[in-house]
Amino acid sequence: MARDPGGQVNDRLRHFHDRLGSLAYGGDYNPEQWGPDVHAEDTELMRKAGVNLATVGIFSWAKAEPAPGTYEFDWLDTHLDRLAGAGVRVCLATMTASPPAWLARLHPETLPVLEDGTRLYPGSRQHWCPSSPVFRDRATRLVEQLAARYADHPALALWHIGNEYGCHISRHCHCEVSTAAFRNWLRERYGTVDALNDAWCTDFWAQRYGDFEEIHTPRSAPSFRNPAQQLDYRRFSSDELLACYLAEKQVLDRLTPTVPVTTNFVPVARTLDLFRWAPHLDVISYDSYPDPHDPDSAHGTAFAYDVMRGLKDGQPWLLMEQAPSAVNWRPRNGRKPDGRMRLDSWQAIAHGADSVLFFQWRQSRGGAEKFHSAMVPHGGPDTRIFREVSALGAELAEHPGLFGSLPERADAALLLDWPSWWALELDAHPSCDVTLLDTALAHHRPLYDASVACDIVPADGELGPYRLLIVPNLYSVSAATAARIADWVRAGGTLVMSYFSGITDEHDRVHLGGYPAPFREVLGLRVEEFDPLPEGTTLPLGPDGGTASIWSEDIVLEGAEPVFSLGDGRPAVTRHPYGDGTAWYLATRPDPATLRTLMDRIRSEASVEPTEPGLPEGVQVRTRIAADGRRLRIRLDRRDGSVTVSDG
Repeated sequence: MARDPGGQVNDRLRHFHDRLGSLAYGGDYNPEQWGPDVHAEDTELMRKAGVNLATVGIFSWAKAEPAPGTYEFDWLDTHLDRLAGAGVRVCLATMTASPPAWLARLHPETLPVLEDGTRLYPGSRQHWCPSSPVFRDRATRLVEQLAARYADHPALALWHIGNEYGCHISRHCHCEVSTAAFRNWLRERYGTVDALNDAWCTDFWAQRYGDFEEIHTPRSAPSFRNPAQQLDYRRFSSDELLACYLAEKQVLDRLTPTVPVTTNFVPVARTLDLFRWAPHLDVISYDSYPDPHDPDSAHGTAFAYDVMRGLKDGQPWLLMEQAPSAVNWRPRNGRKPDGRMRLDSWQAIAHGADSVLFFQWRQSRGGAEKFHSAMVPHGGPDTRIFREVSALGAELAEHPGLFGSLPERADAALLLDWPSWWALELDAHPSCDVTLLDTALAHHRPLYDASVACDIVPADGELGPYRLLIVPNLYSVSAATAARIADWVRAGGTLVMSYFSGITDEHDRVHLGGYPAPFREVLGLRVEEFDPLPEGTTLPLGPDGGTASIWSEDIVLEGAEPVFSLGDGRPAVTRHPYGDGTAWYLATRPDPATLRTLMDRIRSEASVEPTEPGLPEGVQVRTRIAADGRRLRIRLDRRDGSVTVSDG
C-alpha cells in the first residue's frame, strides 16, 4: 500500500485497498456495447475468471449525456449494481476522453488544430482542444453529475479521469484559443517580454518581440523554428492537459474526498512531463503493450515499469491496460504465444504493480478496435485466451500478500528529465541519431540483464539513497541541478554520464566555458568538439576489441583518466575521482557487450549487486516487502516462461 513521506498509509488508497483486499484483476468493461443476455454471461464469466475490478465508462459520454444537459444514468446504475452484487469493484471513469458529436456541432471551436492549420474532426477520439474553456466546462459538469450520483456506491473503488492524456493531442492544438492560452502561460512564466526575449535568444534571426500578443504557438514556418519557443510549447502542452485533468479532479476531491483518483499513462514517450503530473495522482496507472514480435520487448517493458514505480518514489502502481494477446494498431499485430500473457503480467507485479488489468473484458464486435484481443474473445469462453485469463486470475488470488507490498528500493538509479528530453530531440542539432529513450534503454540494459534493480528518478529527485547514478544524454540542465549532482558525487556517489550532456540550460541556451560546462569539474575533462558518426558507422574501441557507434568527441583531459579509447587514440570512456566519489564519462556509445562489461565493473566498484547473484541470462528477480515485513521474491524465467514467488 502506498505511503506518504511520513510513512503513514495514504487514506485514499486505504479506501482502494479495503475495497479490493488483493491484487486487482480485470479490465475495461464496456457493457453499453452489448445486450442483457451478454450482461448475464459477463457476470458469470467474471466470477470464473477471478475478476475483482472493472474499469467502466471510459468512452460513455455520448450515452450518459445524449444531448446537452440531459443526463441518463439508469443504464449505468444497473451495471454498477450488478457488478457490486457479483463482488466486482469498479474503477469508474469520468467519461471525458471522447466528447459526444453534439459538442463539436454546437462548439466547433473545441476541435483541435494542427500546426499547419488543419482542423481535426470527430469520428475518432480525443477530438478536443486542451485549452478550450467550453470543453472543460462541459467535462466538469458531467463529472459533477457522476460524483454526486455514485459517491457512496458500494462498487466504487477508484476514479479514472480521462484516458491516455497526450496519446493523440499532446501538441496538436494551435487554434486561437490555444494561442491565447500559450501567451498567458508565457506571461506567468517570464513576467515581462524582455525576460522572454532573453530566455529565447530572440536577437537571433530578428525574432525579438515587443509584446506577448506578437507570439504564436510554433506553427509551420519557412525554416527552423526557435528552439526555446518549441521547448516552452512542449511544457505548455503538458501543463494544459494537466489543467484539464485537475479541473475534473477538483470536482472529485470535493464530492468524494476518500476515493482515490488516477489516470492511465501511455507507454513511456515524450508527450507529458510525468514527474510533473505524478503528485496529482493518488496512484500511478500505466498502459503496457509490448510487441510479441520484438524479442527485446521485455527489457523496454521493464524500463517503463521502473519509470512508473519512480514517479511516486517507489510506491506501488496499477497496470491499467495490457492485451491478453494481439493488439490492432501496429502494422503487423502478432499474438502472444502460450504463457506469454502470464509472464508479462508477473513482470509488472515484480516491478511494483498492484493490479493486472486488460483492455478489454469482451472483444468488440465493431469499431476501430474490434481486432484488439480481449479477456473474452470473439470465440467466447471456450478459447485459449479465456482459459489462460481464468488460470491467471486463480493464481494471483493465491498471493494476497503481494497487494500493497512495497518494491524494494534499489541501490542504482537512472535520471530521466522530460524537458531535457524535449530539448535534446529538437531540430538543428549535431546528429538526429541521439535520442533519449534509445540512450536510456542502452544504459539500463546492462543492469536489467544482470538482474540489478534500478529506480528512475527526476532531475530534482533525492539522490542520497543511491550508490550509482546513471545520467544518459542530460542535454539540458539548470546550474542548480548540475551542482546537486556534483555534490552527490563529491559525497561518495558513483556517476555514469553519457555524451551530449550538460550542454544547455533550462531555456536551451548553451552553457558557456567549454562543454559540458556545468560538469567539467566533476568529470575532469573538456569536450572541445563534437564528432557524430555517419549513419551505420562504427569505430574500433579498445582495449578489448569493442566498437563504438553514433557519436564521438574530441576530449581534453583535465584530471580524468582514459579507460577506453577509440582507434585513433581519442579518449572514449573516462574515469575521474571526485571528492569521495567517482565520475565516469562515456563520449561514445559502446557496443552492448562492451557496455555490459563496463557497467559490471562500475557497479561492482560502487557495491551495487544483483537481487540474486549468479543468475543465468534470461532470468530476472525482483523483491517486494509485504506489510508484515516478509521479503517476497518474484523470479521470472524467460527461457521457459516459468514464474516463482517465494519468501526470502
